[in-house]
Amino acid sequence: MATAILVRHGRTTANASGLLAGRADGITLDQTGREQAAAAADRLAAVPIVDVVSSPLERCQETAQFILERQTGARHAPPHITLDSDLTECDYGQWQGRTLSDLAMENLWSVVQSQPSAVTFPDGESMAAMQARSVAAIRRHDAAIEAEHGPGAVWVAVSHGDIIKSILADALGMHLDLFQRISVGPASVSIVHYGTNRPTVHATNTEAGDLSWLANTVSSDDAPVGGGAGHTPSSARSA
Repeated sequence: MATAILVRHGRTTANASGLLAGRADGITLDQTGREQAAAAADRLAAVPIVDVVSSPLERCQETAQFILERQTGARHAPPHITLDSDLTECDYGQWQGRTLSDLAMENLWSVVQSQPSAVTFPDGESMAAMQARSVAAIRRHDAAIEAEHGPGAVWVAVSHGDIIKSILADALGMHLDLFQRISVGPASVSIVHYGTNRPTVHATNTEAGDLSWLANTVSSDDAPVGGGAGHTPSSARSA
């Protein structure tokens, strides 16, 4: 299959102030968030990305635009951003717009921390439904992209913290109740390859590092016994 790069949007003023923005309109990147998104785009500039899929919310589209602009002139540069509502933020219902410090006083907060599979937000979405739709969307796009561009294709999905955590939990074979063990920071990059036998998680929550090896990856469904030789850094390839 193709390789999916999962990018969380950069920081927003809501993130910085401890506000649960949810699906509210008008939540955009702050200056730090724009710098984070630009840094992620710079890391991905060496990777020929064939498609950029984004949550429709503004903060994700802004982050996706940084990535798209840095792909200008690259081989197979994607011509536009594809929006997918199945990658949008969880519907937090009555929790949306409240501060995290206030929400931490709610009885439901401890359930979110320890048993998210049992959580349905008041007048909102269940976390199980959130995971089901987002995982299905990623796998659907991945299969379509491989069918069009081949198994060496690399694409980007820009989404939200809980969405990416739930996708990574599925790829790692973890129950949703364990997904709070995963951290996904603003503008972080995680990498998943969906093979025939199982997904392989190449990276989670990275904020730095060379990604140029993705341009020449030949993926195999077999895990290398003993760990393998790893990826060749770009500096070594050019030497």
